[in-house]
Order: sequence, then C-alpha cells, then structure tokens
Amino acid sequence: MRLIKYLAAVFVIGVLHSCSDRTGVNYVEGLSYLDNSPVRIEYENGKITNVVNIRRLSDPNSKIYVAPGLIDNQVNGFMGVSFVDTGGELTDEGIRLVTTSLWERGITSYFPTLTTNDHQIFLKNFALLAETRKDPSLLGSIPGFHLEGPYISPVDGFRGAHPLRYVRDPDWDEFMELYEAAEGNILQVSLAPEVPGAMEFIERCRDIDAVVGLAHHNGTMEEITEAIDKGARLAIHLGNGLANTINRHNNPLWPQLADDRMMVGMICDGIHLRPEQIKVFYRAKGPDRIVITSDASSLGGLPPGYYLNAIGDTLEITPEGAIVYPAQQVLAGSAQDQSVGVGNVMRATGCSLAEAIQMTSTNAAQLYSLEDRGELISGKRADIILFTMEDYKMDVKKTIVAGETVYNALE
Repeated sequence: MRLIKYLAAVFVIGVLHSCSDRTGVNYVEGLSYLDNSPVRIEYENGKITNVVNIRRLSDPNSKIYVAPGLIDNQVNGFMGVSFVDTGGELTDEGIRLVTTSLWERGITSYFPTLTTNDHQIFLKNFALLAETRKDPSLLGSIPGFHLEGPYISPVDGFRGAHPLRYVRDPDWDEFMELYEAAEGNILQVSLAPEVPGAMEFIERCRDIDAVVGLAHHNGTMEEITEAIDKGARLAIHLGNGLANTINRHNNPLWPQLADDRMMVGMICDGIHLRPEQIKVFYRAKGPDRIVITSDASSLGGLPPGYYLNAIGDTLEITPEGAIVYPAQQVLAGSAQDQSVGVGNVMRATGCSLAEAIQMTSTNAAQLYSLEDRGELISGKRADIILFTMEDYKMDVKKTIVAGETVYNALE
C-alpha cells in the first residue's frame, strides 16, 4: 500500500499541452487524480527534474490524465510485422513501425518477443534487433528482448500455437549463441519447468540476471516449486497456454497463484481472460505482483479474416478481435495493445488507476531492473503519456519518450 500511496502523489490529471517556461524547462501541469491538488512535472534533457505542487492550473477544466509510459514485456509483433515469422525478412523499417505504432498507444518501452521457431531465424533476428535498438531515433524504447520458447511443452493445448516442429528441450550452448547474437540483451526467457534440463537452465539464467518465466507448461506443484526455488520469477500470461481441459485439482494454475514469490502476467484484452478470472488473480496476487502484458500478435491492427503465417498455419481474426489457431482451438496472441488492459483491469477488479498503471508500468520496470523508468519522479526518464479515461477506455492523446514528443493528437 505504501507504493500505491507513493504513486498516487505523482500520477496526475494533465493539461492539454506540455509547455516550457522562460528558462526553457519543459513541464506538464495537472491535477492529482486522487486529491485534485495542482501539480507541475518538469523535465529536461530527457529526464524528469521536478514534481512540485502549484497553486492553480493554467486550464482548470482539463480532464486529461498523465502517467508514466506503459512497459510491455511481450510484443510478438504488430501492424503486420512479426519478430519471427512475417513470411519475409524482419527489417529495420518493420521494427520502427512497431515502435512508433506502440508510441501512439502509450507504450514507451517494450520487449520484442521471439516465439518458438528455427534457430537460424532466432540468430538473424536477434542480431538485427540488437543493432536496431541502438538507433537514437528509437529513444531507448527497446530495453531488451524476450525469448518465449522453444523450450516449452510439446503437448497439444499446452503448446498453444507454437509450431511443434521447433519445440525442443533446453540447450544452454544453443541459448548462449542467441544471447551473444542479441549482445546480451535477452532480458527474459520463458519455458516449461517439466521438460528435461529445465531446472539447470533456470539456474544458469538466474546467474546472468535473465528473468525466467514459466509458460506453455503442465508443471506439477513440485516442479513449479522447484523452478521458483531455482530462480523462476514470473508466470507469463497466466490462465493461457493451457489445454482446454485440465484436471480440476492438479494443474499449473493453483501452485503459481499460491506461491507469493511468483509474479503473474495477465493478458487483459477482454478475450484471453474472463473478468472473473482477472478478479480472482488480482485478489490472489494483489497489485504488487501482477504485470499486465499484451501478448500482441503481428496480426494486431489488421481486419477480421483468415491469414496464413510463414509456416503455412491458418490463423483467424474473429469479428470480436480474437486471434485463434483453428487447428488446435487455441488463441494465438492478441489483436489488442497493452493500453486496453488498463481499463479492463479497472473494470474487472475495481482497482484504482494508480494500481492499474503500477501493473502496466512500474512493476515491469522493477522486475527487469529498469531503474530509469516506470515512475514519474525526479531522475527518471521523461516517459510520459497523457490520456483520457471514459467508460474504462484509455485514449492516448500525447506520448513523450525520453523528453521527446513522439505522438501528439492534441494539435
């Protein structure tokens, strides 16, 4: 609760525009969304320099919120661009398109996520991502990468839409090739704890400070507990990556919810989890141990219909916005972006906006040791979003990344 009270002092309702004073310092004014006290957030040289209470606002009628930019730890692709299986080469332009499209939706930091695929594709794409992330025009919006698979369950249902032909047991030498290609920027590896070699692999990931997530698995309570003992820290997209029918007692949900050492990821797009599931997960973990992610697919932003991926699998975008893999009757990523989760988690749980932002920004920054972002306090990056919230819908109006305005719907 102390963290929530602390965040409440800095998440504010903002005026329509950021300004600069006579000294050239940029700032945003607004009202605290909890107590309506006027506040001014100043930023310079890419960082927040001051957050101060002021006597009155320039625009007393403003209804625009301001918060730290969102941080998404699982973006498989977006706007037709995939990080592994576009059906063509991943390019610098594709990476920039994903980045700028996410900026428009309030995501100022994200992890390109490479899912189960051919080792050579991994090598090539990690190398390209490692080089492109250095581009100054991306403003440090890609702090690192997420490898989901290929070390997951081969069993239908638990495997989800991951192609069976590429699923394999953990191999540290193989992974180190990827780690070197990525120039050490793989910040998370997600795997199944029950597959041979998983426990030793988890320990080695811990030794290089890579966060281990449990995903697409049917681990027992004993296997999950041992994985947590070895260093696993996150159950990614909990409630998904499961078979359609599971044992009511012996399944991966309960051990991951029951162990207070484990954080959980939730896809709150309105499709992957029902509201009652979100509410139960929230009650079990609380806002301090939840990370809201998008699991965004390359098909995000495309119209409903049937699509073939690069390996010939048929995927469908339904009129409701779900992306499904008909052959296995499972979901295949999300068509929504992370900002949708802010309103959905508030609606399902009754949590405050401060708690919703904590779960979509601050918690991820802390989990991945991104000490320069995730909060609006002096010394942090000036990653700032301005948005309205009506009927639980976040409508981003302006995005500032490292002090640079990268999206502005107010002009």
